[in-house]
Amino acid sequence: MSATRPFSILGIQQIAVGGASKEKLRGFWVDLLGLEYRHTFVSESENVDEDICQMGTGPFAVEVDLMQPLDVEKKPRVDKPALNHVGLWVDDLAAAVPWLIEQGLRFTPGGIRKGAAGHDVCFIHPVANDEFPLSAQGVLVELVQAPEAVIKAYKVLAEA
Repeated sequence: MSATRPFSILGIQQIAVGGASKEKLRGFWVDLLGLEYRHTFVSESENVDEDICQMGTGPFAVEVDLMQPLDVEKKPRVDKPALNHVGLWVDDLAAAVPWLIEQGLRFTPGGIRKGAAGHDVCFIHPVANDEFPLSAQGVLVELVQAPEAVIKAYKVLAEA
């Protein structure tokens, strides 16, 4: 593995939880625990209807996506597994992806694209294959380009 990593993982950007019913998920996460509902995102190509919620504030806020499939007969099934994915803030997504591919890490199809919250994102595949022998070992991981305010906040925190 190359010793010079051209990016840093800063922290957790989001967790995504799937279920058969967004209403039941909202009952727990929003009504019971008090997370703040922000907006809804729907994508036919990703077979998802999701409520974007938030816990915490400022640059350290964590997004919690509550997801249900648009069609339970189609894939991907965002409700299986129930903890669908974890999103990580990265300071330089454009540098991270080619470097990680060079190391042998497998990504899902789609490349870098705009995510539900408007940030550039891409997904690390949960399973390796012959061409790409490294994976996230069963976990779908989303890399999310951190905005400058988040990068700066983590830098200040690291220097404190």
